[in-house]
Amino acid sequence: METITYLETPGVITTPINEMEPSPWESSTTKQEFEPTDDIKEDTKPTPKSKKEDTIAAFAQKLISLSSCIHSLQTQSHLIHFNYEGEDFLAVHKFLKKEYELHQEQFDRVGEYVRSLNYLMPMCEKGLTGAHKKNITHVTKYEGFHMLVVYRKNLEYLGEYSKEIRKAAMKNNSPDIENYLAEIVDNCFKSVWMLNATLRDV
Repeated sequence: METITYLETPGVITTPINEMEPSPWESSTTKQEFEPTDDIKEDTKPTPKSKKEDTIAAFAQKLISLSSCIHSLQTQSHLIHFNYEGEDFLAVHKFLKKEYELHQEQFDRVGEYVRSLNYLMPMCEKGLTGAHKKNITHVTKYEGFHMLVVYRKNLEYLGEYSKEIRKAAMKNNSPDIENYLAEIVDNCFKSVWMLNATLRDV
């Protein structure tokens, strides 16, 4: 039976079930002791990790980090969608709606790729945000120009970061992930072009 590997990501429970404390409602008198047979003991002995497993684990961690970055941009673009004000409000409002919906789709796809590698995603916001070491640039003013400049900068970063992880996908012989990361790169820099054209006359 294939086992699921837990990555050491904040917010992810890595304690084996049999080592957790019993639930308050669990009666110690009714708990049955289980003595594994020799053949079961042999099957459950830990085996040394191969270099391939280490490489896949590192690749999965990169994808989790990418999903964290995408999630941050999804939130940021959605909030700018709400708060942006200006003469071009209708056009920007419509553009950002497409952006945050696209980021949601990207987050879903990257998370599915992590699971296809037999690794788990973080279980909460703490674990997800902690998976990406580089901080995303934050919006600090309710000024339309500032909002879009910050979001454009983050899109450029996401595009470059996706290029970096795409190289890891090539090394791990994952053409499906490699192709989708190329799609993310394409979407990011197309949006950067649109934002540059919008901001040039502001």
